[in-house]
Amino acid sequence: MLGVSLAQIKAEKLRRLRVKLEADHLEFTKHFFKIRQGIEFRVNWHHVYIAEIVEKVICGEIKNVVINVSPGSSKTEEVVINLIARGLALNARARFLHISYSDDLAVLNSETAREVVRSEEYQELWPRKIATDADSKKRWNVEDSGKKAGGVYATSLGGQITGFRAGHMAEGWMGAILIDDPLKVEDAYSKTNRDKANRKLISTVKSRRANPDTPIVVIMQRLAEEDPTGFIKSGGVPGEWTFIEIPALITDEYVANLPEHIQPLVDSSERDADGRFSYWPYKEPLQDLLASEKADRYVFSGQYMQRPTPLGGGIIQSGKFVRYGALPQLRHRKIYADTAQKTAERNDYSVFECWGYGKDNRVYLLDLIRGKWEAPELKRRAIDFWNKHKAIGAGDPDAPVLREMLVEDKASGTGLIQEIKSDGGIPVKGIERTKDKLTRVMDVVSQIDVGNVCVPIDAPWVSDFMTECASFTADDTHAHDDQIDPMVDAITDMLGGTKPLVVSADALKQFARMGATR
Repeated sequence: MLGVSLAQIKAEKLRRLRVKLEADHLEFTKHFFKIRQGIEFRVNWHHVYIAEIVEKVICGEIKNVVINVSPGSSKTEEVVINLIARGLALNARARFLHISYSDDLAVLNSETAREVVRSEEYQELWPRKIATDADSKKRWNVEDSGKKAGGVYATSLGGQITGFRAGHMAEGWMGAILIDDPLKVEDAYSKTNRDKANRKLISTVKSRRANPDTPIVVIMQRLAEEDPTGFIKSGGVPGEWTFIEIPALITDEYVANLPEHIQPLVDSSERDADGRFSYWPYKEPLQDLLASEKADRYVFSGQYMQRPTPLGGGIIQSGKFVRYGALPQLRHRKIYADTAQKTAERNDYSVFECWGYGKDNRVYLLDLIRGKWEAPELKRRAIDFWNKHKAIGAGDPDAPVLREMLVEDKASGTGLIQEIKSDGGIPVKGIERTKDKLTRVMDVVSQIDVGNVCVPIDAPWVSDFMTECASFTADDTHAHDDQIDPMVDAITDMLGGTKPLVVSADALKQFARMGATR
């Protein structure tokens, strides 16, 4: 181009690049990853998703966010290292507090972000010199117009923080608190350590924000129900929170809930028997994930699926349920109900389950609804659920008859039984549960273990049902068990509860020989 110098051309290229990287977090991550590592950043749909969440945090659209994703997902690269570096590019005064379970890990991330800022490529775009009087791996600052401006403080959760707060008392993007894996895997097994981490989390948030609007970004794998994510979800940390879950095994239903422009980016070409597929086939092949799931379901449900099972669970092994696609022939169907006494947030749900007794002598969970309903709504739901299943097979003489509705005769259940009886039309019967819940569950576990209890492969409610079953504990520390009670009632009613002992012919001969020698 005539009259344009090479320096001008270079300056224009840098200007365009600067505009591009300031506007797009993923582009920034890709650019500096290649500079640091010498290879391309392998982009998957979840990187696009997370980058857009980060963008919303920077713009103030999202106040605070928790992102739950598997280990090895590049979460630290995208949400810590490059958010610090890009955040300082957007505003030299931005201040970041970076926290992890380990001081060494937090400091390493801080050092990596500092090296990005210090790089020649970054300095060409944004001249953010590292202040010489505040330049350590743990704490460092940048200069703007020759003056010390924003910076980073990295520490472990609960570590000593002296004279530093994230953000500023000013409008716009001013930095953030970045919390990456605040709980160590081994500590998740200790209630004391979990509670300690949660207490430190709330004290850090209270004391280390320069501005109440300074955003908090938590990115972690789930480790336990009462881990920092669970603590925040329960209201332990005040403020507006957004929760993002990215499980390792996903379904069509999960993808359908992603932003529309991200859905086409998901590779669902390889699926397991349940229709699940890897969230990132290139990095986490489906067969590897399935092997991990089989090896340790507790670890997999938390760290990979982001749905941790309570410690002490395992009484009901969800892997022992038979998963069905097409239904076999059924002899009859029944509806079993468990009603909650109260509808407050922390009380159990009311549940209606439709079960079928197969000609193969197995029981099949056909349908389920669950909610917190007051008496008038509870009655309406019960009638609607009955009518729905009564209509199935109507006019077909070979269809399995819907025999009755069975409801626990206690508290709100008693009222529901009376109301339905007074209306007529629905054969309803009360169930009296004389044993404690653990005993009732133990009475039917053997039927599950031998494959006599079947649940659908694909239903919108089946994942929550399976999780609740897997979470059931002997000491009643699980969150809910409302779906379990109707299941136990169905197994007990249709199969008789405990699977009878079958003595082999060889064993009988051995007993006979023992008797003859006495």
